[in-house]
Amino acid sequence: YATDLFTAATIERMGRHWHNLLQAMVADPQQSIGQLKLLDDAEQQHILHLWDRSDAGFSAQRLVHELFADRAQETPDAVAVKFDTQTLTYGELDRQANRLAHALIARGVGAEVRVAIAMPRSAEIMVAFLAVMKAGGVYVPLDIEYPRDRLLYMLEDSCAQLLLTHSTVQPRLPIPDGLHVLAIDHTPLWSDHRDTAPNVALDGANLAYVIYTSGSTGMPKGVAVAHGPLVAHIIATGERYETGPTDCELHFMSFAFDGSHEGWMHPLINGASVLIRDDSLWLPEYTYEQMHRHHVTMAVFPPVYLQQLAEHAERDGNPPNVRVYCFGGDAVAQASYDLAWRALKPTYLFNGYGPTETVVTPLLWKARRGDPCGAVYAPIGTLLGNRSGYVLDAQLNLQPIGVAGELYLGGEGVARGYLERPALTA
Repeated sequence: YATDLFTAATIERMGRHWHNLLQAMVADPQQSIGQLKLLDDAEQQHILHLWDRSDAGFSAQRLVHELFADRAQETPDAVAVKFDTQTLTYGELDRQANRLAHALIARGVGAEVRVAIAMPRSAEIMVAFLAVMKAGGVYVPLDIEYPRDRLLYMLEDSCAQLLLTHSTVQPRLPIPDGLHVLAIDHTPLWSDHRDTAPNVALDGANLAYVIYTSGSTGMPKGVAVAHGPLVAHIIATGERYETGPTDCELHFMSFAFDGSHEGWMHPLINGASVLIRDDSLWLPEYTYEQMHRHHVTMAVFPPVYLQQLAEHAERDGNPPNVRVYCFGGDAVAQASYDLAWRALKPTYLFNGYGPTETVVTPLLWKARRGDPCGAVYAPIGTLLGNRSGYVLDAQLNLQPIGVAGELYLGGEGVARGYLERPALTA
């Protein structure tokens, strides 16, 4: 065999597959080629075990907003959210979210009730998300920069019963007939409510959020994610990132993107702080300056933006002390990977992969300095949380290691389905 292309172990494995194939052909010459097995029982069980983490133990009796409240009780004076010159401590954020939650409950919000959130980026948007969860509702994040027709479609399709917004953007939003609106800056409407947590009974099967896909294959679809898969994912993410109270996460992405919610949830259940980018477009030079100023330790960027940041760092020669950079959404080439290590000097680089329907990033690659990127692109990593993942062929047979196929994801990290679309969900 060509020793410059294959290792001995690979050839031995391929030899076993060839032997298994011949045995299967002789055992039943009438079966179709697609049903012939390359794997013997031992190797199949090995791969099944390798890619099944459905009993990994990341389920929790507490939901995300309850884990945040636990942190707020433990460290009420620690900084939770930073935005421009504004800061909110854990205690302040928890109390404000509780007051707003009571106001939402008074307006009929409860389990499975959808609440659309269309607000400028701010510290108050964190109050809004947490309040909807504390009220037992289901938040539906909308980007205020979307076209009016798209916003109207999502408001109607989600069957939102209430819209949380801000008076500065409310006039430009399409408001369907019958939709109740609450502007979060009209504080008399909610600030007099109790600042203790409402007594709302939820479990892991209740919906936490509905988030819309980009609509690249037609009209945008509402992906419905329940609390159980969400909290299991957030706990596992915090462990993989090693998130702790000394961390500060730069929240850079749009809140209409599912990864952005992981970006504030795992810091806030682990005692870290979140720095929220404003609505302006930050050039890499300005982002670099803000990371220095706010002592950012964790940041997530699209690969192209991360490369621009690394190019600026290489020219500047004084990178911020960021220990974790994560990229996702597109493949990362070897050259960009090497540049990020050389110029930004992080402790870890992460590559996150996953469609919205599998709760943010079911796979995450954690690289330390010196880890190879791969032949062409960075790997997509290993499973997070209570999930399973398998590479199958067109007949749904398990593929051997090193053989191409389609990735199938399961376990507890899968969305409930597409909102009000049972056929598509099936």
